[in-house]
Amino acid sequence: MDFTEQAKASRRDFLFKSSLSGSGIGLIGKQVFGYSSEKVSDFEIKNPAKAALTITDLKCAIIGGSPVVRITTNEGISGYGQAESSKKYLKPFVLFYKDYLIGEDPTNVERCMLKIRRMGSFKPYGSAVSIIEMALWDIAGKAASLPVYKLLGGKVRDRVRVYTTAVAQYQKTAGIDPADYAEAVTKVKDAKEGFTIIKMPIGFHSRMASQAPNFFYGDPVGPGNPPHANRGPLTEQGLKRIIACVEAMKKVLGDKIGLAIDCGPGFMLSDAIRLCRALEPYNLMWMEDLLTGDYRPYVMADDYLELTRSTTVPIHTGEQIYLRQNFRELIERNAIRVIGPDVADVGGMAEIKWIAEFADLHGIQMAPHGIFDGLIGNAAQVHVAATMPQNFIAFEYSIATPEWWYDIIDGLPDPIVKNGHIDVWDRPGLGVDFIVKEAKKYLSEEDNKFFD
Repeated sequence: MDFTEQAKASRRDFLFKSSLSGSGIGLIGKQVFGYSSEKVSDFEIKNPAKAALTITDLKCAIIGGSPVVRITTNEGISGYGQAESSKKYLKPFVLFYKDYLIGEDPTNVERCMLKIRRMGSFKPYGSAVSIIEMALWDIAGKAASLPVYKLLGGKVRDRVRVYTTAVAQYQKTAGIDPADYAEAVTKVKDAKEGFTIIKMPIGFHSRMASQAPNFFYGDPVGPGNPPHANRGPLTEQGLKRIIACVEAMKKVLGDKIGLAIDCGPGFMLSDAIRLCRALEPYNLMWMEDLLTGDYRPYVMADDYLELTRSTTVPIHTGEQIYLRQNFRELIERNAIRVIGPDVADVGGMAEIKWIAEFADLHGIQMAPHGIFDGLIGNAAQVHVAATMPQNFIAFEYSIATPEWWYDIIDGLPDPIVKNGHIDVWDRPGLGVDFIVKEAKKYLSEEDNKFFD
């Protein structure tokens, strides 16, 4: 009997026993809510008892470059979470939280998060907290024999739109001329997934800053620096190069496929305003992270507010921001038009759901980031996106890297993406699990007991 059948059988058995009990409420309280009771005179006193389900271990392994957390329980239920494949260094940060969670009831997700949430921070270190939260929801869903989306309020939509980023443009061999960009979006346009929105890296978020001649008034940083480290005033040649590349892509995509561009961080405010105004005729979905973004531990809401008020192009940011509190000023001041937290960076699934609801109250749309979150990250995105209000546009789809990830994860639709959407599934928890026999082949010696 697999886990899903076991859970259903347990639930049927529990309901049957409850129906036989003359004091059903007492039985439910005793078995589900975790109290024992004793009668004193005519009053029944309920005493707290140890939770039936408790966390016994928290493990982290690097699988194919991705930090993966596994939380185990005394009842044999495990939950998983996955961080971006670019964050191999995250493992000790994940394990730091282990001692705070051992012995806790994993289905009390918020109680567990209150113990660890305040010790995270902006990208990349908020990822450790975020993937732990994913794993807790995975356990909670499995324990209840329910998909996580039902625990988050139920689904608003039966399928979730995704957008894709042309990851080939990040490679060292990627071209930086208009013809190169036209060729890149042509390939994505023709992909079998039928994506309806494509995002392209450009400007400071691409190789232009380091490779294009006379792109900006500054000295490009070397390859040994952190990601997206270039920043400075744009030259006229740099401005014209970006405009020409956008024009070339729109000629390919027309008005049938939406185009978003990932721009920075790195632009000066005045250059960002000039660029946005120049690109207004192209009806872009959004322009992302012009001023802050990847690995910038600050928000700069005042600058974004001025930029947003200066153009009709929807301004987008948020992938590096950790926790709802750090989105407050952007949202309350309507400093942007589209917000893009990453479920694997922002603090987890409940956190991004809260932000989506708050953004909707202020007329701000949601397009969550997630390019390297992997297959488990995709599953988390699907469940929470299914519950978001109608300000949801699409989340950023993550392909499996390396490709053998598809051979070690069970439970995903086949094909995963159809006509630019992913159907929401109903399996318990996140609905995906490791094929342990296959996954063990890719564990390092250090992590060889991850599934034990």
